[in-house]
This record gives sequence, structure tokens and C-alpha cells, in this order.
Amino acid sequence: MTITRIRPAVAVGLQKVWPVAIAAFAIALLAQLAGQVTFDVGPGSVVFFPMVWGLVAGAIVSVQRFRRVSLEFQLTANAFVAVALLFLVVRLAFTIGPNIQVLLHAGPSLFLQEVGHLLGTVVLALPLAVLLRMGPAAIGATFSLDREPALPMVNEKYGPDSDQYRGVLAMYVFGTLVGAVYVTMLSSFIVSFDIFDPLALAMGSGVGSGSMMAAATGSITDAYPGQKDQILAMAGVSNLITTILGVYVGIYLALPAADRFYRFLTRRETQDPEAAAVHQEANRAFREQVAATSAPVGLRIWVSVPILAVVGITTASVFAKGLSWDIIGGYAIMAALLVLGTYLAKVTRFVSAIIWVTTIGALASSTYSPIGDRLTSTVGSIDFLSVGCVVLTFAGLSLGKDTALLKAVSWKIVPVGLLAITASFLLATVIAEVSLGFWS
Repeated sequence: MTITRIRPAVAVGLQKVWPVAIAAFAIALLAQLAGQVTFDVGPGSVVFFPMVWGLVAGAIVSVQRFRRVSLEFQLTANAFVAVALLFLVVRLAFTIGPNIQVLLHAGPSLFLQEVGHLLGTVVLALPLAVLLRMGPAAIGATFSLDREPALPMVNEKYGPDSDQYRGVLAMYVFGTLVGAVYVTMLSSFIVSFDIFDPLALAMGSGVGSGSMMAAATGSITDAYPGQKDQILAMAGVSNLITTILGVYVGIYLALPAADRFYRFLTRRETQDPEAAAVHQEANRAFREQVAATSAPVGLRIWVSVPILAVVGITTASVFAKGLSWDIIGGYAIMAALLVLGTYLAKVTRFVSAIIWVTTIGALASSTYSPIGDRLTSTVGSIDFLSVGCVVLTFAGLSLGKDTALLKAVSWKIVPVGLLAITASFLLATVIAEVSLGFWS
């Protein structure tokens, strides 16, 4: 098996960080001021939130050619995304704690609906990929939406020079580029029909991607403001379960199932030497594109956390129509938990920072905690969608480096990717709806 060498992350200096921070601050502020816009689409409607404007505006800055931004600029923005997602998880943790009883009541439903997330893509998207003649890349592109964890799974089984790895990386890039925007349209359109329980929709939004989950829950909470905390708690736990179980289910169930299903669907096809040559050339071009955009960039936590807190406080204040000490205090609490979770993850190594911050935040804000009510009130002053705006703004500023990768895999990933996201969200929601009705 080919071994992929991973270059160590290079910490960038403050002079390289400030341009990214200033651009993100300006875009996030303008996006929040723009507010949300609703469009009627046939019998339903689609809602675009400030975080979508932040993603789109950031992407325009990243890909425009009038005054190109450097690759280092985009990689630095991408490094900010990883920390910003932890802020998002921390904010969710303080919603999970007060709603532990709701989560316990829906316990079986939370686990059952994961079948939709983890296998829906294989059942529906894989046949389309085979029909479009994607080749073995269809296996990697459709076995999971589990984002970062999916990459090492396919690399371990098939190697970095395989069609399967090209497929999983193409799906990762596609999800990064359009996933949040598409799931915003999809979720708001489905919500407008009022046929699903909002808690089932919340479970369906936990597809394993923090940005997609934030985009989907924005539409759900907008339609059901009275159940906002329960929706966010359910979505956060669902996303966490998908992320944790996704590694094991992906390795032992989803990936082998996708491989066997692909072989079954293509059992009558013969090996075409010309097609094999095309796949080999595509893999070569794809590896070159990956090598050009995979240089890791690291950010010191004492640099990234204060910058993200300032941008976050600004967007939260615009949403709340004024700066308050609760917003400042809430971000101070979230930053402290983020730093603690990151430190504990480094010490324990086998427990991720996401699990640490979710567990500690949920316990500290639960009804069993003597300071739970105060923590919930303070952190609750920060709107969840304002944190999502920060995440997607930095994500948009990093997208320019990925457009070449998407071109290398052709247009076929577009319909396959859209169907994979739709299948994961819808099938999980349907299963959650049925199981919620059964257990209640």
C-alpha cells in the first residue's frame, strides 16, 4: 500500500493572519447586516441566512481574478475554519445540557436515524454514479458524507492513487464548495411544507458536517422558533453521533457495502482499456492538484481564538441589535471551554476536542449543574446562526484553492453530490419521523 506523507503544519506569523482576519470581519459584518431573504419556489419557499451570504461573499473574494488572493491566504482561512467549528460545537454544547431529558426521550430515534445518514448515500447516490459511468470513483464519492474522517478510510483501503480516493476527495471538495448553500435551500424547502416533526428534521440535519448542520438548522429554527433550543440540541447530538459512529460504520459497513454494491451494479461490464487509461490520467492530474493545495497551515490558539471571538461578538451584536456584557461573557466562556477541550485532547490523544467540549459544556449547563442556569442564560445570548456566519465566512475565503480539484473530476460529481446530500438528509428525517412516532 502506498503511504501518504503528511507535511507538518507551518505556523504563520501575525503579518499573514491579519489580512484574512480583516477580510472575514468585514464580510461577516456585512452579511449579518444584510439579514435573511426568503424566496418563493413553487409551492414552497427557500430562506437564505446571513451565513450563506458570508459563504458566497467569501468565495467570491477567494476565486476572483481581479486582485488574486494568495494560496497562503486561503490556507490560513482554512485553518481558521477548524477553530471556528469548535466555537460552533461549544455553542451547541450549552444547548444540549438543558435539553438532556428531550434527548433521552428520543434516544432510540437518534440512533436509528443514523441509518439514513450512513447508508442513504449508498442506496440512492451510488446507482446514479454508476449510471453516469464514474467508475470506481463512485465508491469513494457515495459511501459517506462524513467529511474529513472519510478521507483516511478510503486512503487506508484503496490507497491515495486509486479512483476510490479521487472520488472521496471530489465529494469532500464538492461538499465544501456547495454543501452549505444547497442544504439551506433543501431544508427550507422541505420545512415549508410542514409535514415533518421539527425534531425529526433536526436529526436529519446532523449529516456529519458542522457547516451543513448549521445551515439546515437555520431553516428549521426559523420555522419553529418556539422549539429552537430543542432543535439545536437534537441537531448537535445527531451530528456528534454521526461523526463518532461514522468512523466505525464507514470502515466496517458503509465502505464494504458500497464496494459490493458497485461490483453488483457493474457485474456485466467488461474492462475497457481505453476507459482505464482515462481513469489513470485523471488520477495523475488529480494528484497534481492535491499536491498544489495540500500544504498545511497551523494557527496558534492564542492568535486564532481572540480573532474569532472579536468577529463572533460583532456578528452576535448585530443580530441582537446591540452589544451586551452577556455576549462578551458568553464568548469568554466559550473560548475558555474551547482552550480547555483542545488541551485535554492533546493530553489524552485518543479523545478528540469535539467530544471534550461537548461533554463538559453539556454537563456544566445541565439542570444538574449548580451554575447551569447562569451559563445557559449567558451563552444563550449568542445566536447560534451568528456563530455559523463566522464559520462559513472563513470557509468561503478558503474555497479558491479547491476549485481546480473540482474541475479535475468533471461535472459528474455535481448530480451525484446533490443526490447524496439529499438522500442523507431526507432518509434520516423519514426514519426519525417514524421512530419518534413509534416511541412517543
